[in-house]
Amino acid sequence: MNFRLDSKNRSSLAALMPLVPGAQVVHGPVDGIMAYSFATAQADRVFDEIGNSSTDSIYIAGGPHPSARPGECLEYFDYVVIGEGEETLPELIRSIGNGDRNPADVEGIAYKDGGRCVINGKRPPVDLDKYPPFSGDGLKGYIEISRGCPYSCGYCQTPRLFGHRMRHRSPEVVARYAGMMRDVRFVSPNAFAYGSSGQGAEPGMVQALLEAIPDRCRIFFGTFPSEVRPEFVTREMLELVKQYCHNSSLSLGAQSGSQSVLDGISRGHTVEDVKCAVELCRDYDLTPIVDVIFGLPGETVADQQETLDLVGFVVNTGGRIHSHYFTPLPGTPLEYAVPSPVGRDVNRAMGRLALGGKVTGVWEPDVRR
Repeated sequence: MNFRLDSKNRSSLAALMPLVPGAQVVHGPVDGIMAYSFATAQADRVFDEIGNSSTDSIYIAGGPHPSARPGECLEYFDYVVIGEGEETLPELIRSIGNGDRNPADVEGIAYKDGGRCVINGKRPPVDLDKYPPFSGDGLKGYIEISRGCPYSCGYCQTPRLFGHRMRHRSPEVVARYAGMMRDVRFVSPNAFAYGSSGQGAEPGMVQALLEAIPDRCRIFFGTFPSEVRPEFVTREMLELVKQYCHNSSLSLGAQSGSQSVLDGISRGHTVEDVKCAVELCRDYDLTPIVDVIFGLPGETVADQQETLDLVGFVVNTGGRIHSHYFTPLPGTPLEYAVPSPVGRDVNRAMGRLALGGKVTGVWEPDVRR
């Protein structure tokens, strides 16, 4: 059994490998069972790799893109794991290897039958505590502390892939694996929602998590690869970060400076929430690193100027911006939406800020800083 490792899927593979005894990491196709986990941004490269391969392989796909586009992936793969793979993937591999069960009977997969895409349903959400984020002696990744999201942001795959109910690893289980690392970072759609339904913070649960982690660990909470919704940023939460964590920054998801755009994509917070969070970060000597997205559907020149105004506010308050250009993702309400063009003035202003080290990322197609 072989897992195809790349720069984007380390944490996903680290969580799956302990469930498949004898599995190994490879950097390209080899004979035998080959499992890939990938997002939409990597899909074309993965398809090219498999299409140009001459190995004797059984190909399995999983991750955000295959879960949303199983039919497309079955042009290259033999099986697609839909949604969470902790239960489905080991069962599928056993059925392939043992030959005592038809792999097509495995729940939670897609396959082709006579050229037709067949989907065997989707499994119920797993209990995260029953599955390790990585093994003690193998590939390690970030620790996933929460899965699922109660919000319905139009561009986001998370609630469609993992459900609208948030699930959390217990502090005890997180601490067990954190103890195997020096620097501890987490995966969560909203780190400050740990232990809650996702609709409001539970500071006591966050404190229990941070206290459970061994003192010798350096904790980075609410930073990449996690982020924090701005309305969850309160003095009580920032006090916990300052007391227990090694953060010098906090990653905030703003996405737009236009309230009409935020409402249109169902973000569920206000521009004022973002500004308040940025100012609170300043009060606690934390650098806010704020995500924005340009090119959202229906975005006007005036909307983009409002986002640029928010960018200026963040930068002038001592923060930094990580910018994205809207990419329609499969399985989301905005899957077929057309990105809005970015105005020349916005492009120039973002370019100047990038040269000054205040902005990173992308703000129009194929332009990176």
